[in-house]
Amino acid sequence: MTSPLSFTLHATAGAARAGVLKTPHGDVHTPAFMPVGTCGTVKGMTPVDLAAMDTEMVLANAYHLWVRPGHQTVQRLGGLHQFMGWSGPILTDSGGFQVFSLREMNKVTEQGVRFRAPLDGQYRTLSPELCVEIQEALGVDLAMALDECIEWPADRDRVARSTERTTRWLRRCLVHRRHPEATALLGIVQGGFEEDLRVAHAQQLVDMDLDGYAIGGLSVGEPKEQLLSMVAFTAPLLPVDKLRYLMGVGYPLDIVEAVMRGVDLLDCVLPTRSGRFGQVFTSKGRLNIKHARFREDPRPMDDACTCYACRSFSRAYLRHLFLSHEILAPRLLTLHNLTFYQQLMLRLRAAITDDPGAVTAVRDDAKGWMEALQD
Repeated sequence: MTSPLSFTLHATAGAARAGVLKTPHGDVHTPAFMPVGTCGTVKGMTPVDLAAMDTEMVLANAYHLWVRPGHQTVQRLGGLHQFMGWSGPILTDSGGFQVFSLREMNKVTEQGVRFRAPLDGQYRTLSPELCVEIQEALGVDLAMALDECIEWPADRDRVARSTERTTRWLRRCLVHRRHPEATALLGIVQGGFEEDLRVAHAQQLVDMDLDGYAIGGLSVGEPKEQLLSMVAFTAPLLPVDKLRYLMGVGYPLDIVEAVMRGVDLLDCVLPTRSGRFGQVFTSKGRLNIKHARFREDPRPMDDACTCYACRSFSRAYLRHLFLSHEILAPRLLTLHNLTFYQQLMLRLRAAITDDPGAVTAVRDDAKGWMEALQD
């Protein structure tokens, strides 16, 4: 079976990797960050906005699009690319994390997950087979297999049972594929924080020769040190010539740390969600644009940034927009935050490729951004 994906590794700096992922809808230069477009849109951003900031791939969510407007509706309208007006690659989350977040409202069985959807109150069952059907109907480039994402902490027996179920669900996903030439399928390595379970599960998935691999079961409440330790442990277990994806990790420093441990692809709602609440990431630290100190501040949010928001508007004006509840405010801050993230990825790729020693400098800068609260 020919994979619709190919990954070429071009350079390394320690465990950090730089390469190119080829997909049916274009190339993605890695390490890469995907803005999250849960319902088929990155909130407040047009596809033109995303392309202008050098976004190459976005994430949408199969669960949400299944609930509304329905995957068959999207398919009849030409697929998700045409539906949302985005010509680049799209990855869809299987819905496993949404199932985890709705764990008080669901029941997990061998068949799948039965839950009551908050949107319409209807009971629905998401099975591995339906998970694949939804994502292939959407016509996305990369689909995620359905997995069972469990809470932290969890005892070893629960982790083992969950990991075994994830493997069985993955096998069912593979059997149910109808368009493997168009939509790649990525498996998710589980095993909690039990190293031997991680090793065994990674080997099982590698033996299946999948299109790519995700590191799962992390960013579910564990301390940051444990998360990064498990990323460092798991990444080398995966093939050198296949994509490695870490889901839902998104502070700038966390992104750099993950890349330095061998991760190629990341996503997170943080830059968009932060922008909607007035939080800004800058090269001199974080700021809250709503703070009174910016009432008469004529400076841009970040004088090192060339995005439209920073070129055109002052902190004072942006604060005014937020306090006036103008919808332009969250749009402009989201535009800036996503540009900031894409510039971080560009800098990481350049460091890995051209000056491996500079990767540490990128990490030091990111650490400073997180520690500094800009005045």
